[in-house]
Formats: sequence, C-alpha cells, structure tokens
Amino acid sequence: MAHSIIRKCVKPASPTFMAALSVPLIRRQMMTVAAADEEPTQSSSQSSFTFSSDGDKVYVKGPSGKWKSSSSVTMPMSFMTGSIVGKRFYKDVKTREADDGNGWTVMLDYRTLKTPSKRPLKLPTLPLAKAIAAEWEYQLTDGIRPFTMPLMRLACTALERVPLTRSKIIENLMKKFNQDLVFCRAPDDNELTSYVHDRQVEKIDPLLHWVETEFGFKPVVYSSFFGGKQEDGLVTVIENLLKKTDDCELATIDAIAASAHSLIIAIGMVQGKLQIEEAIELIRLEEDSQVDRWGLVEGGHDVDIADLRVQISSAIVFLGLSKSI
Repeated sequence: MAHSIIRKCVKPASPTFMAALSVPLIRRQMMTVAAADEEPTQSSSQSSFTFSSDGDKVYVKGPSGKWKSSSSVTMPMSFMTGSIVGKRFYKDVKTREADDGNGWTVMLDYRTLKTPSKRPLKLPTLPLAKAIAAEWEYQLTDGIRPFTMPLMRLACTALERVPLTRSKIIENLMKKFNQDLVFCRAPDDNELTSYVHDRQVEKIDPLLHWVETEFGFKPVVYSSFFGGKQEDGLVTVIENLLKKTDDCELATIDAIAASAHSLIIAIGMVQGKLQIEEAIELIRLEEDSQVDRWGLVEGGHDVDIADLRVQISSAIVFLGLSKSI
C-alpha cells in the first residue's frame, strides 16, 4: 500500500524535497519496549469504543455501554495502537473541502472522519487527504486494520499529539541524541567487528561530515554500547532546529527517529541529505553485515526489512503530501 502511494503521489528522488545503521533486531525490540514504557498510559475506557450500524446510521459504543447515533466517525484510541478496530461500516470514501475552507476532510459515506480525541481530521492539502482516503478505501469488510494506514496514524500524530506535547517530544528526542546510532562505531580490533567498522567508515562518515559542515560542530564517535557525549554546541543547534519545525515536520522526524534510532538520520532525510533507500541502507548497515556473515532468517529479517521500509517511506511521503510536493 505504501509503495503504491509513493508511486502515485510523490515524485521519486526529488532534490528539492528529499531536501535513516540498524542495530540487530533484538536491540530494536528492546528499545521499542523501553520507549513504550515511557509513554503515558491511555485511559482504558477510551480504548473500548466499538462500532455498529443500522441502515444509514452508525453507532458508537462508549465506555458506559450505551449506544448513540452520530453523523461523524470518531476513531477510538485503539486506532493508534495497531489493534483491529472493527468491521468496515462504510461503502464510499471521498474527500471534500473543510466547512471553513481551511483544509480538507475525509468522508466515510456521509460521515466526516475525526481523530481519536474527536477533533475533525482537517488535513492541510488535498493530495494528503486523497492518500488517507485511499488507505480507508483499501480496508476489507471483515475489519479495519490500522497497521495498513501509516499516513492516517501520522496525520493524527501531527494534528493532536505534536501541538499538545511538542516540548516533551523534543525532550525525548534530545534525551537519546548522545546514543544516536550514527555516533556508535564498531571496534576495529577484532575479526568479528572489523568488517562492520569498515562499512561504517565508508557509509556513515559522509553523513557525519555533512553534520559538521551543516551545523558547525564535529560529531564524536564512540564504541561503547552505552553511548558517549556530544559537544554542547551541537546539542544546542539540533534542539533549536527541532523547535523551529512545524507540526508535520516534527511528527515526521519523530517517526523516522523511532524507527531508525537515529535523530541525525531523520534530520538528514527531512533536509534532503538522504534519500529513502540511502537512509534504509544506513539504518540496516549493522544488521545487514550480520546477515551477510550468518545468513537471513526467513520470517524474521525479511519481515523486519519490510516493516522498516513502510515506516520510513510513509513518513517521508506524509511530509511531502502535507506540503503538496
């Protein structure tokens, strides 16, 4: 789905817009779990919304167990977690201009789509609205699967989470900055890691040189799993850059950094230094080196690669469509 949207909606390798070294799968899973533990717990009652339909009406069942009619569709909080929300309750998906003329909305039959917190899903551009409408049109009758709708998830993040928690998002990104994967260098003093070290020098050093040229501070590389410490000047410059981003840009950077475990790769993509395939090569550099040596595990490495492509590509597609590029 993400690949079809890319082909239809975004010009590949656009130098004006495309203006993320992967660790092993176990480390990625460990960091994902750790990040999840830091997220504030959502109210369990909010995740209990379900849908039912009767003729031309749709009913939303809330925590109280009562059903009420609605002329709009509010997605439950479970939409943001990847759970199956319920059966497809609509036939047609369309886009239209927002009532106030400022932005575009998605219509499921005659119902206006809303975000999990019941705010209208008002999108900045028509191309982005059409791409999200395509995600809804793609859903099967037996269930709505949010994991096939990355643009919808990113839109909800940009419209809801970023405006309310911008400072916290930036704080969390900067908290992990010193442990950025592009700063971590495999030891070159033994046979098992020297090959990885040489590939890192070849592939990552150009990105580090770009960071020095672009921001005026030379990044510090290290071999410790626990990270090192970057110059205060570089930390300040990166933090100020994040503070100047708009909501869609910050949502994109946050999404890429979460998948790549690298804020530098995320910024490099948004600023046009890295194309999608170049970023994926860097994100997976360490793991691909292990695959070259020990072989690929079917149902493991291949699934991980596919998921990474969706997460990275959809974030860049989202940002491009939000700017009508």
